[in-house]
This record gives sequence, structure tokens and C-alpha cells, in this order.
Amino acid sequence: MRLVLALMIALGAALPAAMPAHAEGERAGQFDYYVMSLSWSPTWCALTGDARQSPQCNARRPFGFTLHGLWPQDTRGYPSYCRTAQRDPSRAQTAAMADITGTPGLAWHEWKKHGRCTGLSAASYFATARRAYDSIRIPQVFQRLHKDVKLPAKVVEQAFLEANPGLSPDMVTITCERGRIDEVRICLTKGLRPRPCGIDVAQDCRLGDALMDGMR
Repeated sequence: MRLVLALMIALGAALPAAMPAHAEGERAGQFDYYVMSLSWSPTWCALTGDARQSPQCNARRPFGFTLHGLWPQDTRGYPSYCRTAQRDPSRAQTAAMADITGTPGLAWHEWKKHGRCTGLSAASYFATARRAYDSIRIPQVFQRLHKDVKLPAKVVEQAFLEANPGLSPDMVTITCERGRIDEVRICLTKGLRPRPCGIDVAQDCRLGDALMDGMR
């Protein structure tokens, strides 16, 4: 609580890890649990999206934490690009996810790489991903962060734990990229209940002065 309070006080004047190696082409539906990855959109825009002129980075529609993906995960490693008899999603289905993924293109990519591995239809996978996203409360302080700040990565984790009493530290991991807060990853059962992460997922960023770019 004190870490988050300190962050909020610090923001008062400012406010108005890599995943492990894996195989490809596994049979769909064979996995142990989910990792839901929430991406801090301003970081992605600063490092990648701006150069691509992505609509996700358009200042008229500011994004904070977006759904990077809902990833099938094994106790060690994870499947990808699985074999499935399920049809690929329509453009309308991927476009309908853009409010939480940032772009339809990301929704399509996530289906190809991860969604097929669930064994679900595209419609069911997207619906499951949305339920997972809606099951986690984004801390209020990160819903209105409009100026850059530097903070310990641990503060981001603590904020999520306080906003979501069902979570414990072994269920959440924070990743950084090039000195910035990158993602919050939360481990969930197949029924979307929080559960401890496997050892290859729990690789917390330990930066004490990670940059968190402000929402645009």
C-alpha cells in the first residue's frame, strides 16, 4: 500500500523477459494454463508503433494497458501456430477486438500464433480473451497517467495486487524493455481464475527507475 501511495503522491503534480524457446505446429487444445499479457501501449508506441504510424498511437484515442494476448502455456514452454480444424476469424471479428487490443492486426496475429492452440473457435477464443481482460481491474492510477514517470517496476506489480485482491505476487510478473515498463503478465487457469505462474513465466523486471511513458 505504501508503494502505491507514494506513486500516487509523486504523480499528483503530473496528473490533471522473454518467453522461453518453444516448438511450433503442436496439436490444438493441449496446454496447462493461460498467460494473459497486458501491454502498456505508450511503451509499444514509443519503441515500435510510432515508426509504423499505427492508429493505436493516435493521440485522439489514448490507450493505457491493452490486451497483447491470451496465451496457452505449458508447465514449461508454450505451444504456437498449432494445427486446428477451426476456421480463421473474419475481418469483422478481428475489428471488434480493437477496442482492447489496439488494432485488428494484433487480434489476427494473436489468433494465428496463440488462439489456434486453444482448440476453441475464433469467436470463442476472442470471447474468452475479452472475459479474461475484463476480469482484471486496471489500477486507477494507470487509467489517467498522462505524463512520463520513472518508478520501480515493483510498484506496478503492487498496484495490480492491491486493485485485484484475488491476485498474489506469484501470479503476476512485470516485464521491461529498453528501460521501460512493457507488460503485466497474469497467469490464469483454463477457467480464467488466477493461479501461480510457472517458473519460466515468473521473470520479473527488477528495475528501480523504469520509465512509464504517459498516455497520449
